[in-house]
Amino acid sequence: GGVAVPNSCRAGACQSCRLRASTGTPPAAAQVGLKATQRERGYFLACLCRPEEDLTIALGEDLPIDATVVDVTPLSADVVRLRLDAKLEYRAGQFVTLLRADGLARSYSIASVPGDDAPLELHIRVLPQGRMSQWIAHALAPGMRVQLRGPEGDCFYIAGQPAQPLLLVGTGTGLAPLLGVVRDALRHGHTGPITLLHGAVTEAGHYLVDVLQDMSGQSPNFAYHRCALRGEPAPGLELGAIEAIAAARFPKLAGHRVYLCGDPERVQVLRKQSFLRGARMNEIFVDAFVTAPPQAPPGP
Repeated sequence: GGVAVPNSCRAGACQSCRLRASTGTPPAAAQVGLKATQRERGYFLACLCRPEEDLTIALGEDLPIDATVVDVTPLSADVVRLRLDAKLEYRAGQFVTLLRADGLARSYSIASVPGDDAPLELHIRVLPQGRMSQWIAHALAPGMRVQLRGPEGDCFYIAGQPAQPLLLVGTGTGLAPLLGVVRDALRHGHTGPITLLHGAVTEAGHYLVDVLQDMSGQSPNFAYHRCALRGEPAPGLELGAIEAIAAARFPKLAGHRVYLCGDPERVQVLRKQSFLRGARMNEIFVDAFVTAPPQAPPGP
């Protein structure tokens, strides 16, 4: 018997029939309308697919894998870096879902780049009532085991246009996937200008500033800028809403590839603005960070 595939329009528009080929190359006609990141990962639209070679379709592949804690390190007053030893194929900027033994699950973006024995790096905002983030910050220790599901997401660097200007805009721990993208772009020898704008409520919300400044100093085509909504003016810090700062610095985005990560409201505003300023929609990559609702208090 066959496998039922969700579908709606059957014309390649709704993309509800999207599948992924784990081996073989889908025909180009079945990938029309998909982002380059999706095409590269083997995704295709089943309703348009007339295979030209054998394809193996990935079904039920989202099984958890084991990971071992390497370390948990504070990066700021409310952000910790979790590094994990995990045999995981991923692209820098994607996200994984971390699973606790009791079934609690949260998704975090990847800031590291793949490499031989390189730990997986996640940035965790520690929320006052965050069940997972408090556990990660205060209970996890080197050698402990967790499970991961994924990776997922299309917010990663695509090689092939090394001179294309890249604009990366993020708030809070939206820095994690953007850092991964920048690291990967530089590792691939990207020659076009790469600009990273990191926004926070106040200057205290910025982290890894020294690391990013060093990266900027070592790579002439990479520029790093900090933005804050409130506070006192300081060298290298611009005050104001990040969408207004991005619009002032980049009034025209034709030909740019744009990455937007962090607060969902800011991401949606930036996405619309980026399109209106000339970026093509299929070259705007988005990763909106949605915070889990707080746990309901126990009943009487």
